[in-house]
Parts: sequence; C-alpha cells; structure tokens
Amino acid sequence: MSAHQIAPVLTDLHLLTVLAETRSFTQAARRLGVSKASVSTRISELERAAGVPLVRRTTRSVGLTEAGQQLVADTQAAFVHIEQSFASVRDLAGTPRGLVRVTAPVALGRQHVAPGLTAFLRRYPEIRLELELTDRFVNLAQEGFDLAIRHTQAPPETHVAWALCPTRSLLVAQADYLQRRGEPAHPADLASHDCLLYLRDAGAQSWAFERSAGRRPAERVSVPVSGPLKANNSEVLREAVLGGLGIAILPDFSAVPELRAGRLQLLLPAWRPVGVFGERLFALRPWTAQVPRAVQCFVDHLRQSLAGGFDV
Repeated sequence: MSAHQIAPVLTDLHLLTVLAETRSFTQAARRLGVSKASVSTRISELERAAGVPLVRRTTRSVGLTEAGQQLVADTQAAFVHIEQSFASVRDLAGTPRGLVRVTAPVALGRQHVAPGLTAFLRRYPEIRLELELTDRFVNLAQEGFDLAIRHTQAPPETHVAWALCPTRSLLVAQADYLQRRGEPAHPADLASHDCLLYLRDAGAQSWAFERSAGRRPAERVSVPVSGPLKANNSEVLREAVLGGLGIAILPDFSAVPELRAGRLQLLLPAWRPVGVFGERLFALRPWTAQVPRAVQCFVDHLRQSLAGGFDV
C-alpha cells in the first residue's frame, strides 16, 4: 500500500485499537466522541480495505478476529506513542487545556468533589471536566476515564496513584434506635442488631473489627450480621440510619457531618472496622509515561481541597 492509500485508513486503524480496549461499539464511540453508527460504518470500511473480517460481533460482546488482533498488536504501541507525544507538545503551550474524564463514588463526589468544581474551572477555563458518579468499580482503560477517585488499602501497581487523604470506616447509629435496642458494648453484640449493609457480591455477610493491644498483636473479631437493608451507596445507608432503621458502617466523609451535628452516634470507638472501605483516598490513573497537565492540575486541586481529611 502506498502512502496516499494508507493515509485514509489510519484513523480507522486507531478506532480498531480503541475497540480492542473497550470491546464495545458504544464505549468506543463515547471515547472518540462519535456516534455508534459511525464506529460500525468505519470498521466495516476498514474490513473492506483489508479484505478480511477484523471484528467478531455477537449480541453480548465485540471481539477481534485473528487478523484484527494482528493489526492491533502491530499498531497499538505506535498510536499510544503518538497520543503521548502530541499531549506533551500541547502541554508546552503553557495554559492547561483539554478534557479530563473523572469517576468518583456518589457520596464522595456529591459532598466533597462537586463543591469545588466551579472554582477549579474558573481557574482553568481551557479545561473541560466530565464527572461520572458511580459506586461500581470502573475499568478506566476500557471506558476511557483519565482518573478515578477511590478509597483503597493499596492502589494497583498498573496505575499511577496520588494519595489524597486518609479516610476511616465508622460504626454509627441513631439515638432512637439505641433507646429501643440498646447500645452494643462489644462487636459480638452486633449479631443481634439490625445491621444495614453495604452491598457486596458475596452472599454471606460479616463485619470485622480490630482493637489495638499495645505491643501485642491487635485483637480481631469477625461478627455475622444481617438486617433489613443492603445498598451500594453510603448516602442511602446514612439516611436509613438517621431514620432509626439500624446500625451501619459508613465512610467518614458520609458520617462526619451528622456526627458533628449530633444526629448520629459513634459506636465502639475502641474497635476499628476493617475490610469495608479502604483507609486512604487515592486518585488513580492507568499508567502512562506522561501525565497530561490538565489531569495533573485536577489532581493538585483534589489534594489541596481534601488535604484536611474528614475528622470527627
């Protein structure tokens, strides 16, 4: 193929590499800012130019044929290098600019990320933000996100990770509930209480707690718990606790305002809940050799705005 013949298919080859990552016409279209129909049409045109099928389409997923996999393997690294090089050159222009796509937990995003967005965007008028609030774990590479804000124990080694602030899990209840059912004096007492649970995939549910024992190993207790409500959002659980429905473990960023106002009560302060939420908030990004300035500016903004943590 001559240079003038290959030039028209370069864009479609790049689209094929994006489709290989996302395995979805919808997600590929969203990442590239085009319609799903356009993605399908361009892939079909690329297949006609190649003379062989490149994509294996089913009702549930999109995969590549052997020929498609070979094309992606041979070209993907070059496109990544071009993207990084172009981003590096753009950053030389001085003013941070470009689109930054961010995902964050719903409660954290509403309460502690959203309030600072106006000031950030006024400071950097050439930056555009897309903030998607969801409590599911997003595959950043497949769905085209630049950053995820997550609480975790240890960030994955495949990602660039910026520590934002410490965070704690807190066992809380409302006064009316405690008057009716009594206040637990030990984690084991929770087995006989109505416990409001963060929704997990596992069927069985238990809460684990640790208590410092000085120089000795920490004492650890695991308690089977159950109750009338499970939810994957800490604000939903917090409202149920405020309504006197039961006891819950909440991240501090959801619980602290209600604790300060006296509407919730901290339980078993000598015991630390473990394994429910992570102990530090991170901004996570799939590893790249260079971080775009717009992304770094937003990370710096988050580190500054969350530096104080969420102390009771």
